[in-house]
Amino acid sequence: MVTLTAQMAGDGGPWRLYVVLYGETEWPTVRWERSAPVPTGAERRAALAELGYEVAPGAAWSWTEDSRDPDDDSTPVLLIAAVTVREREGSAA
Repeated sequence: MVTLTAQMAGDGGPWRLYVVLYGETEWPTVRWERSAPVPTGAERRAALAELGYEVAPGAAWSWTEDSRDPDDDSTPVLLIAAVTVREREGSAA
């Protein structure tokens, strides 16, 4: 089964979860209109299911931080989480 990467990002505003589809201009996306708390694992699973995906067996979310200007550590931090996903069985994702 083909696996893809889902990412969730937040920069102090709404959180966005999306599935990376290389070569596509639009990616399946869910948005939480809140900055806190961070969407829970259950919320992320439900969002992925809504998009027709699920976390791949054995996969775990990993977190990293980035910045709009990596050379200036006073700029706001962008948090990015990633996990390997696959299409849900019977899904038309």
